[in-house]
Amino acid sequence: MTKQSNLSRTVFYVSLLAFISFVAYLLYINQEVFYTAHDRSEFIFGAPFFHALLSKPFGLMQYVGAWLTQLFCHPAFGTAVLAAIWVLTYLVGTKAFRLQNGASALMLLPVACLLTSVVDLGYWVYVSTIRGYWFSQSVGYLVMLLLLWAARSTPRKWHLVWYLLAFCLYPVLGWFALLFVLCLVVAGKPTWRELLGIVLLVFTASIWHTQFYSNQKFDDVMLAGLPRFITASDCTEHLSIPFWVLGAVSVLISLCGRYLAKWFVPVLSAIAGIVFTSSLMYHDKNYIDEMHMVRIACDDNWKEVLSMAEAKHKPTSTMMFLKNIALMNEGGLLDRSFKLGNDAADIYNPDKLHVTLLDIASPLVYYNYGMLNEAIRLSFENAIQAGFSPFYLKMLARCALAVGDKKLVERYTTILHHSPFYGDWQPAPVTEKIKELQKCYPDELTGVENSDSYLVNGISLWFESDSKVASEQALFYSMLRCDSRRFWPSLRNYVKLHMNEQFPVHAQEAYILYMDKTPEEKRMMIPVEQAVYDRYKLFWTTLEEKAKPGMTLDQAGEELREEFGDTYWWYNLFGRKPINIRGNVGHEVAS
Repeated sequence: MTKQSNLSRTVFYVSLLAFISFVAYLLYINQEVFYTAHDRSEFIFGAPFFHALLSKPFGLMQYVGAWLTQLFCHPAFGTAVLAAIWVLTYLVGTKAFRLQNGASALMLLPVACLLTSVVDLGYWVYVSTIRGYWFSQSVGYLVMLLLLWAARSTPRKWHLVWYLLAFCLYPVLGWFALLFVLCLVVAGKPTWRELLGIVLLVFTASIWHTQFYSNQKFDDVMLAGLPRFITASDCTEHLSIPFWVLGAVSVLISLCGRYLAKWFVPVLSAIAGIVFTSSLMYHDKNYIDEMHMVRIACDDNWKEVLSMAEAKHKPTSTMMFLKNIALMNEGGLLDRSFKLGNDAADIYNPDKLHVTLLDIASPLVYYNYGMLNEAIRLSFENAIQAGFSPFYLKMLARCALAVGDKKLVERYTTILHHSPFYGDWQPAPVTEKIKELQKCYPDELTGVENSDSYLVNGISLWFESDSKVASEQALFYSMLRCDSRRFWPSLRNYVKLHMNEQFPVHAQEAYILYMDKTPEEKRMMIPVEQAVYDRYKLFWTTLEEKAKPGMTLDQAGEELREEFGDTYWWYNLFGRKPINIRGNVGHEVAS
């Protein structure tokens, strides 16, 4: 008996340690996700925000969750608090469900569901409108367990009082109040009290909707607080799976948990939790790196942006734009950009969510190109939908400083100063390059389409500017657009404004390509380096050697990527161009 008891304890602790290690690993690799969650989550100090949330069922839990989400400003601290809530969930759950010995490992399953709910969002982190999501579900479930523990500690004749209390608490706990009733009903033998509990369970939401929340949609009151991931253009149902499983597991533990004090239960629980989370979690290296690059770009840390870019061979579209902004600020745009890569990779997006540069970093990109009206407009539009989070408040403050509106700067910084982590925050000084580009760009809104192509097309039209910075951008983006009709005027203006300066390598590559393959009436004669010209001839010779009948363009590009992927010629023929470009673009080079 002693040996069997020792074996059971050993299995229990090993299973618990394995699950804890798994949780710790996932929380560690998602530190950037948690920082982004704080950066894109709204919490406004003051009565209006508080009352706005309390006007809806589950609003108090959302308010608490929104406040706690601020702790992710320091991801390690925020995750420690979240993990502490899960530890309390485990401990309280064992008391609430009366689990003993190995059966207590069943509480690993609810924790796995809560863990899954914060690591499976993917790009929904940018567009979700659910306030306080990151903590509200964990806090709500913990409060439900506390109520269940208290209810099961009282005589059964008092259960009727607990059912009525759950009905009254529906505006606070939402769907967790219904889950509390269901767990309490199935925990013991059925009586007339349990029958009344089931009646309350069925009609609670309807009563609250008709009597108190008639101004809201019934769907928002029914199962209030159960996360639903829906926008005007997207709906991802599988993200609600962890919460449905959480409810089902809680009811099953209430029904038969006390009968499962077997030595193998901890092993099965740990394996089931790990498999469940692993099957639904979202993890992609580009996704994490993109978040980190946006974070450091917001701090104008362009050297670190370039360090990241040097390590990324297939950056996302957002990373590509930020890398080029970093080169604009640090120098070497037309010497290094194509070496670092402008062939944007597709984002890993299994939900088919409509995510663009708009949702990730477009206000930041527009700001750094001096397009302040666009940056302000997009910040407002996104903030109205997803909330005035620190990211948008900081962007609005920086734009206000750039246009010289000190009152607006004070307004936005005052809101931020109420946050425990932004007490001394002030917008960084406006750089000279932003000031210069701001003067070049017309101070008007032109119907922001906000796709990658909108930025590329718009900046490539700056070829008439007398600004050296703008002329460099116009030349570069005409090359990125693969448009010889814009390349030549951009090149003329660039040469005029950069007289007696070294001709950049990528500009030489584009010049040789268009001189060789595109008929133009007005050409410029500019000396190029012999080594660049020789490599151009080698590029075509190699292409002719490696191109085989039936080979696709992508296959040919992969054949030449290792040797010529750092050149403009490779990008022009094989690179992924910005989408939605109209006209005969990207086909100047005959195959």
